[in-house]
Amino acid sequence: MNKILFKLQLSKDVYLMRIEAPLIAEERAAGQFIILQVDDEYGERIPLTIADADVTEGSITIIFQVVGKSTFQLSRMNVGNEIPTLVGPLGKPTHIEKFGTVVCVGGGIGVAPLHPIAQALKNAGNHVITIIGARTKDLIILENEMKAIADEFILCTDDGSYGRKSLVTEPLKEICERNPKPNMVIAIGPPIMMKFCAETTRPYEVFTQVSLNTIMVDGTGMCGGCRVNVGKEVKFVCVDGPEFDGHKVDFDNMIARLNSYKEFEKEMHNCYLEKEIQEKEAAR
Repeated sequence: MNKILFKLQLSKDVYLMRIEAPLIAEERAAGQFIILQVDDEYGERIPLTIADADVTEGSITIIFQVVGKSTFQLSRMNVGNEIPTLVGPLGKPTHIEKFGTVVCVGGGIGVAPLHPIAQALKNAGNHVITIIGARTKDLIILENEMKAIADEFILCTDDGSYGRKSLVTEPLKEICERNPKPNMVIAIGPPIMMKFCAETTRPYEVFTQVSLNTIMVDGTGMCGGCRVNVGKEVKFVCVDGPEFDGHKVDFDNMIARLNSYKEFEKEMHNCYLEKEIQEKEAAR
């Protein structure tokens, strides 16, 4: 059992939790993730990136968005509650070295996994340019934390409610046109955002790394649920990733596989909400 030590709602459907997990806190590296299960009998296994860790406290920090039944259940848990199943760290750590100038692009909830990577790159002596974006101001997370790391910081919103009115690809293109161009780009966010970040950098031949969050069950490469096409090979995100060369990822195939479960995810979420309402009415 892993006890919830701290909980904070960052925006309408986004939550931050610090969870007691001393061994994971000691071993984790930037880019790795955990898998947790809210219901110890029949619950879904959810992969979530380790956004931070505190070895002294023996805790890890996760940031998640409510999108279905399991994340909704997790959002209902509070400080002192215990998560029955939590395993990690999983996945390959981000390769960190002094590359030169690195552009870190985060979209929406993708800013959470980007944070420890940007921090590690900065500590390695890189010039870090950070671009974060969201649909509206209310969906921006970790602004101050990312700004503290960055040598240059750009904030965008689709609707112009905060920062620059643009998609993240617009300032990314401008930075790629600089002389010299950046040495590397790391993009994390919704699949469609990562796809277009990779397409933006492709003409400039700037290596672009993306972190994929696919359907995942066991996290050990056994089930094949997280498979993606990278170049001419099939890769498993849980053991081969989660980071890959964005210019080689077949995003269209990945997006199609993710969308195939959306209606079922929505249905399960609605069923859980109806059950919760019925239980409250019965208890009156």
